[in-house]
Amino acid sequence: MTANLELSQKFDFAKSLVCSAVAFLRAQMDQPFEVTEKTDFTDLVTDMDQKVQDFLMSEILAVYPEDHFLAEEGDYKQAIGSGKVWVIDPIDGTANFVAQKQDFAIVVAYYEDGIGKFGLIYDVMAEQFYYGGGDFDVFCNDEQLVPYKDKPFSQFLLAINPGMYHSNHGGVAHLAERVLGVRTYGSAALSSAKVLTGQLLGYISHISPWDYAASKIMGERLGYATVTIEGKQPNFRDREFIMIVPKVRLAEIQDILEG
Repeated sequence: MTANLELSQKFDFAKSLVCSAVAFLRAQMDQPFEVTEKTDFTDLVTDMDQKVQDFLMSEILAVYPEDHFLAEEGDYKQAIGSGKVWVIDPIDGTANFVAQKQDFAIVVAYYEDGIGKFGLIYDVMAEQFYYGGGDFDVFCNDEQLVPYKDKPFSQFLLAINPGMYHSNHGGVAHLAERVLGVRTYGSAALSSAKVLTGQLLGYISHISPWDYAASKIMGERLGYATVTIEGKQPNFRDREFIMIVPKVRLAEIQDILEG
């Protein structure tokens, strides 16, 4: 299926916008910034999160003034099924940004009436830009990503939220026993990107809509399902226990989790 001209232009706009946001963030990274705790000392937000989000939203509204937002910072919580909605995570992996200045991403996704049209994930310091999904092929920079290639679980790594792993929430430790090893990266978007590139079997964590909105769109194009650990569609409202895994292995994975 070929995307229509209007959507293709919007996709091109989004790619250019994310690159501009990356340049905006990198230009200010050496300046002092404020860090605030949200729910606890591990759940952080900086004034740079707000600045990047404000930059993205202002640029979008300048071109598409009728569009809406579902964004991490502030009270922008448009229902995903209502109209044209941009989903924004200005800095995914804020703790990584604060502590080590790497392994964080700018994440944007675009939906129309609940249908994902394209997603974008930019690993700021590694300069790896993932984009596409919907009617668009998925790329990392200039390299087109290939659909999921099946192989035994024992040849895959798996990314799991540490708290879920230690408590075996939802049976995730049972799945971990079947794979080569478990990894944690501190960024939902970058963990998901490693799934899309075939470096991981899957990613399981307790995350919010802006954490998975972009990778969900790209993953569907490449043969991955983004669902709750019970196998249901995410509600795009609450923080949920979410996994992105190959569609062809979904039933098997659920059997192991329920095991």
